[in-house]
Amino acid sequence: MATAQTSEDAKGNGTGGTVGKALEVMDLVASFGRPVRFSELHTQSAYPKATLYRLVQTLLSQRMLAFDADRQTYAPGIRLVRLAHAAWAMSSLAPIARPHIDLLSADVRETVHVAQLDGAQVLYVEKRNAVDPIEMYSQAGKVGPAYCTGVGKVMLAYLDPNDAQSVIAQQSFHRFTDATLCSADALEQELIDIRQHGYGFDREEHEPGIICVAMPIKSANGRVMGALSVTSSTARTNLAALEALVPRLRETANAISEELQNWRFPDGTRSNQQRKAKEG
Repeated sequence: MATAQTSEDAKGNGTGGTVGKALEVMDLVASFGRPVRFSELHTQSAYPKATLYRLVQTLLSQRMLAFDADRQTYAPGIRLVRLAHAAWAMSSLAPIARPHIDLLSADVRETVHVAQLDGAQVLYVEKRNAVDPIEMYSQAGKVGPAYCTGVGKVMLAYLDPNDAQSVIAQQSFHRFTDATLCSADALEQELIDIRQHGYGFDREEHEPGIICVAMPIKSANGRVMGALSVTSSTARTNLAALEALVPRLRETANAISEELQNWRFPDGTRSNQQRKAKEG
């Protein structure tokens, strides 16, 4: 049995070998949202106890995890925190968008989100609460589904078609509410409508009573870099009122996009042009 486990361990179970496994363990630790005991990790992990322990020890030695000896718990380590801050500064729209959404939030007095795609999910990178805040799922740093959120759908609508199909194929299409789009066909029809209008809505598709209007943030060459939304509740407004904010939303998205051109942001366009110039 030990030999079989070792052989399976060497194959990496399709996770990219040791690095892939270590990243899975880090994801697992983070998913608890609190310091976690090894026994809890073992309950949720697909790896044998010995493999999991070895991976945890490796992450500890690299300061990617931290161990509290008094509580016998593991948490993200200081090195991971430092890397996360660097990634946030270099790869997130948040530093660029922050002053622009401050102005937008002050004008519309509703909740404002900035999001980016993280694989097949939406990552909320910045948020400004309404003057009178309402309870909702989204928070900066949280991930959500792409197929039933306003920011997710407008980003999908402007992806390269091949990339869009790949992301759509990874959606769960779980029904959160009666309004949730629960098939790829329904989603693709919605994306056509978004491209025709330049913006989209969340019609209580993720959370009952929560609605939004959203718009993509694109680079100079048209690549979608993120999305911006104004979110409220059906208890105090409606979709028509949110749609009236589209000009202000577009103004903010354009301002963020313009600033992107002067920011070292991972668009890929510059490096591609430089490579072509060298090849020429």
